[in-house]
Amino acid sequence: MAGKASLKRAEDFVSFLNASPTPFHAVHSAKQRLEKAGFKQIKERDNWTPSLHPGGKYYLTRNASTIVAFAIGSQWKPGNPVAMVGAHTDSPCLRVKPVSKRSADGFMQVGVETYGGGLWHTWFDRDLGVAGRVMVKSSNGGMEQRLVRVSKPICRIPNLAVHFGGSVPFEFNKEAQLIPITGLISAELNRTGKTPEEAAKEQSEADKAADFNPLKTPAQRHHTYFVELIAKEAGCKPEDILDFELVLYDTQASCIGGLNDEFIYSARLDNLGMTYCTVEGLIQSVSSKSALENDSTIRLIACFDHEEIGSTSAQGADSNLLPAVLRRLSCLPTGPSSSASDSEKSYDKVSADENANSTAFEQTLVTSLLVSADMSHSINPNYSGKYEPNHAPRMNEGTVIKVNANVRYATNSPGIVLLQECARRAKAASYQAPGARSKDGGVPLQLFVVKNDSPCGSTIGPMLSAKLGLRTIDVGNAQLSMHSIRETTGCYDVEHGVNLFDAFFEHYGELEGKVVVD
Repeated sequence: MAGKASLKRAEDFVSFLNASPTPFHAVHSAKQRLEKAGFKQIKERDNWTPSLHPGGKYYLTRNASTIVAFAIGSQWKPGNPVAMVGAHTDSPCLRVKPVSKRSADGFMQVGVETYGGGLWHTWFDRDLGVAGRVMVKSSNGGMEQRLVRVSKPICRIPNLAVHFGGSVPFEFNKEAQLIPITGLISAELNRTGKTPEEAAKEQSEADKAADFNPLKTPAQRHHTYFVELIAKEAGCKPEDILDFELVLYDTQASCIGGLNDEFIYSARLDNLGMTYCTVEGLIQSVSSKSALENDSTIRLIACFDHEEIGSTSAQGADSNLLPAVLRRLSCLPTGPSSSASDSEKSYDKVSADENANSTAFEQTLVTSLLVSADMSHSINPNYSGKYEPNHAPRMNEGTVIKVNANVRYATNSPGIVLLQECARRAKAASYQAPGARSKDGGVPLQLFVVKNDSPCGSTIGPMLSAKLGLRTIDVGNAQLSMHSIRETTGCYDVEHGVNLFDAFFEHYGELEGKVVVD
């Protein structure tokens, strides 16, 4: 290949990773990018009909940890297809317990709960900060959320030295030995001039004098200085903190590495890798002023929380969120674009009623397609026997189509045919593996099947496919060390993924009717 491939897309992805230590932060980062691209925020509680118009771009959030964004083609009509890409914002992590104050043998500790199926041994001896959402008293007497991030490494889970029998393979009890240390009791005494007992007694007396609290206050349930640090990040007084949802995260920044800058080393690649490609793919697809002019579809992304624990929550993929959004969009009346004058934007009730269709929702579902985007596995050269030889993806050689006969992935042949045509039409990335690029450009794809004697993970694809009857295909970029605190992916697959989704959004309306099955 002539010249050095561009790292611009990979560098932007690294910035997204470093700004997103939690799902709350990831959604906030996505919101900023969407708003910069002209997307307007809407709310589920509002009536959408007066404010949504063909040619418009919108987004909404639920619980501040799930985000849905969409762009409406100017030729949209009720019952038309929706081109969808779904991803998830969460990753395995350690979550601070509701009562986290602990101490043992002179150490102050923080009680944590495992979230998801992490490779927990990788969390030992790492520099851990704290991030998440804090609920605080607002100046008007209400309650509001604020995002916080303590970048200073204030926690660490110490390994047992080999001299004391540190085991190989590494074995430990998640409840008794996965407890971070956060300081020394003696150091806290030097800072405050009070023993923990004296501080607790003083706090107890203050609480008795205060108004009744059904629960113990955060200052009672967590170490005092821990709460003070959180309050400082939230921009409030410690006593104004009502509650919080905090997780530990690796403070080591995401970065580009490898001898030839071919890798990205980071936490949370599963699944911020595909969340980024999903958001940027939609943004890139509507970057030109004429992008939506002749489009009769809706281009939609949904990045859900709680995939790592089964998606069964109000903001998970197994909730009513996507069905509710699709139902409302499927019946959206044909109307003037957002660039029309105010007088042109007025809706005639009779016309709107005529456009309404009692089967629009079902028609939309049967003509739509969901690309379920969740990171895939790269072959590991030290464990190559674990991979099916003909289905062993490689980093920087294209997005992976995931197939499973037992429908742990929802991929089938019509989906493969359609996505392959989108990949053929995609903008060529600045780098493709030798021999992978066609003379007309495009981006490469790979196939992954797990061995018959190995377990297979799953995604949001099968559950949404079953819930909605959607045609669905499962894809993801290749990575190593999935669910470790520190994972690895290919620099150039980021651009491959973005360009693939861009092409999917741009061409789905034309291709949908050409792949005929039923």
